[in-house]
Amino acid sequence: MEILNFYNGKRVFVTGHTGFKGTWLCHILSLAGAEVVGFSLNPPTSPSMFEITSAEKKVQGFIGDIRIKESLLNAFRAASPEIVIHLAAQPIVRESYKSPHYTYETNVMGTVNILECVKEIGGVKSFLNVTTDKVYMNDERNRGFRESDPLDGFDPYSNSKSCSELVTHSYRDSFLADMGTTVSTARAGNVIGGGDFATDRIIPDCVRAAADGKEIIIRSPYSIRPFQHVLEPLFAYLEIIKAQYENPALASSYNVGPDESDCVTTGELATLFCESWGGGQTWKNVCENGAPHEAGYLKLDCSKLKSVLGWTPKTRIADAVGMTVDWTKAWLGGENMSLFTEKQIEKFIR
Repeated sequence: MEILNFYNGKRVFVTGHTGFKGTWLCHILSLAGAEVVGFSLNPPTSPSMFEITSAEKKVQGFIGDIRIKESLLNAFRAASPEIVIHLAAQPIVRESYKSPHYTYETNVMGTVNILECVKEIGGVKSFLNVTTDKVYMNDERNRGFRESDPLDGFDPYSNSKSCSELVTHSYRDSFLADMGTTVSTARAGNVIGGGDFATDRIIPDCVRAAADGKEIIIRSPYSIRPFQHVLEPLFAYLEIIKAQYENPALASSYNVGPDESDCVTTGELATLFCESWGGGQTWKNVCENGAPHEAGYLKLDCSKLKSVLGWTPKTRIADAVGMTVDWTKAWLGGENMSLFTEKQIEKFIR
């Protein structure tokens, strides 16, 4: 509970608060007693976790486009935050092939805009930019990427997040360090959990198929990814922000992912989902001809986060899948999902 106690009464500004990770984060910060102000587009999916869990009651929300600086600046000025967590992004690899211009505008200039707000308004003590495990130049090496490895994502999404990292480093060195604002970036692996309804993501695809009584279709069953429950990186983000708030020397870039034993193929993840869902649920391999490039092998070396901050994952991959299935079935069963979400958070903390 120490981490929640730290955020009690803190003024926290969250971009992307209506998204999947943003909604979970709003619930965590609300439990902690933080004063949360969010800035985001309307919920990106229908249904959306933000609406299902009545998250609008947990946060003072501003609806706007992070590409428009003035709109963001007005919300930022009203919030007068001491902590900023930047989650807003176009987060889908395959979508970035369809809309590269929009992806770069959102992920790069959106980062510029939030950093401009921090620079112009002042008063921010701790800033965290959440990027992705895909920022690295991926040569399919048989080891986890380290924070010192080159940044150069292949596809427009991954590359735009690499650029977002570089923008953050520049603002830190050029402006924010002299203002007393500590700055870190967090490179998180693939997240799963209840309430994710995005397209072109494996677990949401599994949920939709299972809920409709259909066989699950998996495009690339042999691709290895650092899957983790969404609460793992969110609490890691909160630990990073707290650490650099209290000790500026701890500000850095950190990988956030599961232990190597929990890095599984998408096919193995689908099998775990089917076992947890029950009812004879199955999946099949449907390889797409001409599909856009996606890395086949991706793992993270998280030893830095473990050694510097003493962080360690709390859930195994099978547990993460089980929590996701439990949340989904509770929702389909008509339960109060705000309460159910908070119960999963409290159980995770314990």
